[in-house]
Amino acid sequence: MDALDGRLIRLLAEEPRIGVLECSRRLQVARGTVQARLDRLQARGVIGGFGPEVDPAALGYPVTAFATLEISQGQGTDVRAHLAAVPEVLELHTITGHGDMMVRIVARSNADLQRVIDRVVGFDGIVRSSTAIALENPVPYRILPLVDQAAAE
Repeated sequence: MDALDGRLIRLLAEEPRIGVLECSRRLQVARGTVQARLDRLQARGVIGGFGPEVDPAALGYPVTAFATLEISQGQGTDVRAHLAAVPEVLELHTITGHGDMMVRIVARSNADLQRVIDRVVGFDGIVRSSTAIALENPVPYRILPLVDQAAAE
């Protein structure tokens, strides 16, 4: 990862619909250079996709919560499959500390959150859960400061 990679990622993040030719013009490098960099960044897994950013609140799911789950020993695979089948589960992480998994979920309202939680924990492999509702998101998911730091090293 170098400064050009960082500038390319930043440009794509700021203008995701930009084409390779326009990237090369703005970055003042050859089109082939941009394409080669993109191919390499994708092959290394640095860039995972070019899809749109979708806001769950704009889809009608303004409530975000985080659930910590404790699971029965040996049930990890089954619990993962169960949670992957719940559309309101946006992310699942295995964790250390109190609990085994952390799940980010969304709901249409606080009342609907109860329905989602019931669906999430309604599985024999989940022993206990604890849920916290997010009130505000003052630092939304971001990656560009980390890209800038990695490119400067």
